[in-house]
Amino acid sequence: MRTDTPQAIYLKDYTPPAFQIETVDLDISIEAGFACVTASLACQRNPAAADPSASLVLNGEDLKLESVRLDGRPLGQGEYVLCADQLMIHAELPDSFTLTTVSTINPDGNTQLSGLYRSKDGYFTQCEAEGFRRITWFLDRPDVMAKYTVTIHADKAQFPVLLGNGNPVGAGDEEGGRHWAKWEDPFRKPSYLFAMVAAKLDMLEDWFVTKSGRKVRCAVYVEPGKLDQCGHAMAALKKSMKWDEDVFGLEMDLDHYMIVAVGDFNMGAMENKGLNIFNTKYVLARPDTATDIDFQNIDRVVAHEYFHNWTGNRVTCRDWFQLSLKEGLTVFRDQQFGMDMHSAGVTRIQEVRTLRTAQFPEDAGPMAHPIRPASYAEINNFYSATVYEKGAEVIRMIHTLIGKDAFRKGMDLYFARHDGQAVTCEDFVAAMQDASGLDLTQFKRWYNQAGTPKLLVRGAYDAATKRFTLDVEQQYPATAYEKRLEAEGRAVARGAYHLPLVIGLLGADGRELPLRLAGESAAADTQRVLSITEDRQQFVFEDLAEAPVPSLLRGFSAPVVLDYPYSQADLTHLMARDSDAFCRWEAGQRLATDILMAGVAAFQAGSGDTLAWVPAGYVDAMRALLGSAFAPGGDPALVAEALMLPSEVVLIEATEGTVDPDAIHAARLALRRHLANELKGPFAAAYHELKIDAPYSPEATQAGARALRNACLSYIAEVDDAESLALLQNQFDSANNMTDSMAALSALAQFASPARDAALERFLAKWKDEALVVDKWLQVQSTSRAPDTGARVRALLDHPAFDIRNPNKVYALIRAFCAANPKHFHAADGSGYALAADAILQLDALNPQVAARIARSFDRWRKFDTQRQSLARMALVRVQGHDKLSRDVAEIVGKALES
Repeated sequence: MRTDTPQAIYLKDYTPPAFQIETVDLDISIEAGFACVTASLACQRNPAAADPSASLVLNGEDLKLESVRLDGRPLGQGEYVLCADQLMIHAELPDSFTLTTVSTINPDGNTQLSGLYRSKDGYFTQCEAEGFRRITWFLDRPDVMAKYTVTIHADKAQFPVLLGNGNPVGAGDEEGGRHWAKWEDPFRKPSYLFAMVAAKLDMLEDWFVTKSGRKVRCAVYVEPGKLDQCGHAMAALKKSMKWDEDVFGLEMDLDHYMIVAVGDFNMGAMENKGLNIFNTKYVLARPDTATDIDFQNIDRVVAHEYFHNWTGNRVTCRDWFQLSLKEGLTVFRDQQFGMDMHSAGVTRIQEVRTLRTAQFPEDAGPMAHPIRPASYAEINNFYSATVYEKGAEVIRMIHTLIGKDAFRKGMDLYFARHDGQAVTCEDFVAAMQDASGLDLTQFKRWYNQAGTPKLLVRGAYDAATKRFTLDVEQQYPATAYEKRLEAEGRAVARGAYHLPLVIGLLGADGRELPLRLAGESAAADTQRVLSITEDRQQFVFEDLAEAPVPSLLRGFSAPVVLDYPYSQADLTHLMARDSDAFCRWEAGQRLATDILMAGVAAFQAGSGDTLAWVPAGYVDAMRALLGSAFAPGGDPALVAEALMLPSEVVLIEATEGTVDPDAIHAARLALRRHLANELKGPFAAAYHELKIDAPYSPEATQAGARALRNACLSYIAEVDDAESLALLQNQFDSANNMTDSMAALSALAQFASPARDAALERFLAKWKDEALVVDKWLQVQSTSRAPDTGARVRALLDHPAFDIRNPNKVYALIRAFCAANPKHFHAADGSGYALAADAILQLDALNPQVAARIARSFDRWRKFDTQRQSLARMALVRVQGHDKLSRDVAEIVGKALES
């Protein structure tokens, strides 16, 4: 059994690098079966270093060192020491010098997809977080910023496209049918932003004229034959460029901006300066191959990576503990872009759903950490929902507290102070504080405290004084993070957060009531931002002629769990009348959650099938909700979101005490079927009324209508009779877009039937040559509730359509099964846990980052019953006992078992 544990790295131990590197001149020659990398580093001693006489120590991984030269002189063996992952220079070093190394690497055998690796169409790079050390020896840390040039050599027929960061400065032919290209990046950057490509690709070219009149060449490169699928990505890029100029005054700074799509990629995309490498999933789209959600995701991911040009590239992280400095801020920016480009309310609801299904469980699990952790063992494991999604919520709270105008001033000040620098989260907060005048000292606790705070809110109305009193209490449960700190003998400091609570008050007729705090004389608004800074606070509102229903946490103004004793009547009122889209949706979700929890208890008691736990008025409320989509000003997209019951993952997290996944599944399915039967007529009428005869467009109006139409179809399918089956099959047969096709296939896939099998077979036969559509085919099976799903997933692991070396295939089949199918992953016989453990061990030998993402499926194993805990522990112990476990997986499994 493996007994060593990954070595922790601590924020408190940060010291500046002993050397800075001014320029990096790379020469990369792609040969048959290997690549030769010559790196010339112009180095200088760092006057800020803790030890001014320290030796130069470079990082390296899977490199074969051929030679080392110092200012042109070859170094002897006594002048350097080479070990597995470091090159230590012991020769006497002047204050400034050039170190040149020649190394060979094996990109064809690089299954980790980190560093330089081979994919179907050529060679690509991924250097964040620590992939550059897999290309050459380097001070591979983000606070070492240099100017880069790269010369790439490759066979011209095989790899006609040679790309690097920045601007092209030369190209030509070589002997033997080879060619070369040289690229120069005029901006200093850390090594994680380096990129190069040598491949056979098709290219779509367009131009963008900046607000200052500069003409920027925009290019999207895709695998041959896919040009007809990249027009939306190009349009998204140009929209992003325009939006960033209009909203933040940020202009593109290079003459060339390139996006390259590759089918083998661990992440979604990478913001390398001027040369973004993208997963094909976030570039390729055509109406018959991509859904509305795919088109929206492309908008957002293209925007996200482009926005990184300033928030991440021009100003970057001092160290990896500051990762949320760039990621949280850039996610916030792409969220704002999404709200401007699509339905603002629906976009916000989708973001909150993601937070609750991914980040809230993370806060409550063994991998809990603040958005800036105090330590890590493997940095790849901290590309997490906490750093990204919660990090964005922290930025959003600053925006809410100081206001839009002050936030823009803060951004301007941030860039004025730190352009070209590697900085910390404190630097960002300081710019916001100085620009707004608001003291954000207490607010910085969000960067250091883990966990999801709970807001306990209580309201009381006094008819005699016409006052409504709101009492707010902050609670912050201890997490695994504090337990780890305590085990290390470190002080655990917890205190009240500073957060915005955005509220409104609704009258009986749905009218927004004025919000005048006691003692105020000015005219009152109907929405206010309450600044919460203490463990307990009280707010008294005057001149209210009736008892209001409070609309709390509007726009989801803080990433907290809200506890307010709403009655079912209150929730129904908010659901129908609230002007805030999030609060309308939230009222429906809370009402459904309360009902479903009663249903879970009923199924555990053996009386769930009676449906006595469903309130009489709930069906009427859902009928009214459906009808509101067709009223003046109705929003079909919002109604589609509101018709969606809370997921089983959300219900698992909402359960206090031991989770019963079978009862949760039974209750949710019973409520869906009850609604389907009671509202069959309205669902069918809405389905037919929402039919779109116009040519397909992913724009918001059409997408919203399709979303509601397909939500109705999913309910109709629950009736499970000949009529509903005919409707499903008709849509599957006649669909002229992937959104409608997948909606029908997803509904059919829930039932183990000949109709399902025939549809799946036809779908694969039609789309077998479109890798991203095949991923949808895999995922629709892995997330099915049908009783044979576990066995089907096992069988699909050996199907020709599945490739365990391709992350997209793994995410579609294995991660979707583990993360989005609680019924089968938490099967009482442990088969789901065993499948996951087998996959983790196989993947760990190939791609530790992907294996670690699957291992995160076990984070919440202690919430379940004794039998399931025993089976999950067995699976975890089996993984931990492997004698060659990566740091990535070892850290996650170790923390899961310690929790």
